[in-house]
Amino acid sequence: MKKCNFQEMYPVFVQEYSRNEMRAKTLGDTCQYFCDKIEEHPVARYIHTFDHHAHTAAIEGGIINDTIIGAKNVLFCFGKKLMDPKLLSVRPRAIGICETESHFVISFLEAPNPALTEVMVQWVHDLGSQ
Repeated sequence: MKKCNFQEMYPVFVQEYSRNEMRAKTLGDTCQYFCDKIEEHPVARYIHTFDHHAHTAAIEGGIINDTIIGAKNVLFCFGKKLMDPKLLSVRPRAIGICETESHFVISFLEAPNPALTEVMVQWVHDLGSQ
């Protein structure tokens, strides 16, 4: 898994898997994998799966890179405390799953809590375990 600064500003973790490297073989199965991980976590709560590809395709003038055949965000929250109103700006969390003909790209924004970032890193790592 690589950590990079998307647009030189946003700390993002990214992992690419070829189709034969993942337990899940479809976009739907990959989303369900993360939903299951979220529900198993003692604090995390699943919110929704947003079909970003369908959303963009439905917008007049929406542009999607030709290599992207599916894109969804699994939305959830790790919120155990709400001590500062500014905390809402970094919640809820989202894991992005982008499908191409040959591979999947999994990405997420670094969480303010390093331990929760590590949880998401582990989830993505375990997705690649066969």
